[in-house]
Amino acid sequence: MSTPARHIVFIMADQLRADHLGVEGSYPVSTPTLDALAARGARFTRTFVANPVCMPNRATILTGQWPSVHGLRTNGLPLDWSAETFPRVLRSQGWRTSAVGKLHLQPMGYPFEDYQLDEIQDVMPSLWERAVEQFGSPFRSWEDYQRHAEGDVQLPPDYYGFDDVSLTVGHGDRLSGNYVAWARERGWDPQTMAGVAQSPDVFTPWDHVYESAVPAALHPTTYVTDQAIERIDEVATTGQSLMLHVSFPDPHHPFAPPREYFHRHRPEDMPLAPGFHETHERSPEYIRGLIARRGTPEPDPMMLWSPTEEQYRAALAAELGGIEFIDDSIGRLVDALERNGLLDDTLIVFTADHGDAFGEHGLMLKHFSHYRPIVRVPLLMAGPGIEAAVHDQLVSSADIAPTVLALVNAPALPRAQGQSLKPLVQGQPLAARQRLLIEEDQPFGMDGLPGPVRMRTLVTDRFRLTEIPGHGITELYDLRTDPGESMNLAADPAAVELLAEARREMLDAVIELVDSSTLPFHAA
Repeated sequence: MSTPARHIVFIMADQLRADHLGVEGSYPVSTPTLDALAARGARFTRTFVANPVCMPNRATILTGQWPSVHGLRTNGLPLDWSAETFPRVLRSQGWRTSAVGKLHLQPMGYPFEDYQLDEIQDVMPSLWERAVEQFGSPFRSWEDYQRHAEGDVQLPPDYYGFDDVSLTVGHGDRLSGNYVAWARERGWDPQTMAGVAQSPDVFTPWDHVYESAVPAALHPTTYVTDQAIERIDEVATTGQSLMLHVSFPDPHHPFAPPREYFHRHRPEDMPLAPGFHETHERSPEYIRGLIARRGTPEPDPMMLWSPTEEQYRAALAAELGGIEFIDDSIGRLVDALERNGLLDDTLIVFTADHGDAFGEHGLMLKHFSHYRPIVRVPLLMAGPGIEAAVHDQLVSSADIAPTVLALVNAPALPRAQGQSLKPLVQGQPLAARQRLLIEEDQPFGMDGLPGPVRMRTLVTDRFRLTEIPGHGITELYDLRTDPGESMNLAADPAAVELLAEARREMLDAVIELVDSSTLPFHAA
């Protein structure tokens, strides 16, 4: 039995499909650093999010709980200040816990339309009241975009378990957070010198694809990497165990890598995603509506939509360049660990908060759809005691926290719902999960799907079932005969028994996830 790792480098990308890594061999992307991690460690090919939206699943990764239990069920609400997180456990054991990059455990401060704010308060009143109780009214997030643009904001100690935090806030290249002060010290103001308005090369059919005016040396990706390396260098001299959370804000749209990465791939060379021209004859009406409006992004830039081939290929070329920038940067982190003699003593974990339709089924981005590329994410683990292997068992983002703690022999999170994968990665038997539940709760809706919207999806080896109660929408796919999820069988008379079985299993899964940690003092 090997000695547990003394350090952890936990790396997260934002909105990254699992098959947009070179190791999967599906797209022309070069990710040699991540491929090397996969080759010497454990790669999980069927890792699914607990929720395909940023904030809820980021909170799941830290707590090991599903969003309906930890409470951050939709973007725009803060995680409970006292939440039990795996960094908080490690901090209590004497580890230094540091975070660099995007955390998104509190709102980024983009303004809601008034009706959306009202709906959050109406649909999720207990969460709203809890936020006001903890942080005051009017509540202002520690991760608010404008707050950091106005001046350098230092986060309080023990920020969800982190001793120190260097933030990026936002998407693309015009970011806020502690990155702003860092860039300004180097003669660059991201608030006035970055963004689509400053770009030398904008793809006009969808202006979320553009060449960043920010030099690579001053780009947010470099800021995150430099801050991480500083902390690695520091603990090499102190000898303290380090838990380092490294969260890149890319490759989330807008797809705006710097010049040398923006032009690495030619749009005309990009392959179409599977099912790009799918007819959607049996898909829900709101999905068919998106396909009918192909080429027209939704008014909300975060929302699912249907691109043309030209829009898709341009976005993919830019995104793959951004992924390669991240891979090069992770290579710098690995080099820093090796230079300091820490690599052989470090657990490295890589994942993403959620995926992206990215052309599959003719769709782009996320929200209100649980197609596989949106809900499946990469998960790699390499370090002491982890055997080189590819695992195809069902794994959830909720499994990450229990696994990380178990691998370093730290106390377990008492209320975590995920399972530790430690036996599996160390070559020992582990009962395979038979089913996996995915949640999504939104106070708003979209054209053809009025809000509020509550979705639940169950994935097994046999099927994927998605229900949107209150809207009469059901999706059922037989994954043995239709792994690409192109034929919805929910209304097929021949699939009545499969649908009944799937619904029984979903009911069981929903009941199992109800928080059972609170016990009564007395029977009455």
